[in-house]
Amino acid sequence: MHNQQLSMREDTPIMVTAGILTKGDRILVCQRHRSDRYALQWEFPGGKVQEGEDLKASLKRELAEELAIDAEVGDEVFRLRHRYPDRYVEVVFFAVPAHRGEVRNRVFEAVEWAPRASLPAYDFLEADRELVARMARGEIV
Repeated sequence: MHNQQLSMREDTPIMVTAGILTKGDRILVCQRHRSDRYALQWEFPGGKVQEGEDLKASLKRELAEELAIDAEVGDEVFRLRHRYPDRYVEVVFFAVPAHRGEVRNRVFEAVEWAPRASLPAYDFLEADRELVARMARGEIV
């Protein structure tokens, strides 16, 4: 029984939402804290969806917790599944066309408004790299 439960967990990804915040041609990117798993790699803000939580509501909550903003969560722009050595995730990326409040870094090592074309120069989490390349080429958002 234990092995069956384990394989089910491995085949069911952890749901994660992430936001693409834009300011002109710049995109908000966040560097994971040095004490976190995958320390100092870059990502888009967001986090795990709680059980029974709507995806957009999850992202709105995460952006309030991480960046102290009241975000308007827009359309889904990209979705991926990625298997890391220690976890399997499904990440749903949403456009965040507007927000109230100034972005304040509450949990990251750093946050930056990066020019779209320079995104590939950042050391992004492995799962985000295809999206980053497509965004830099102007294919997404």
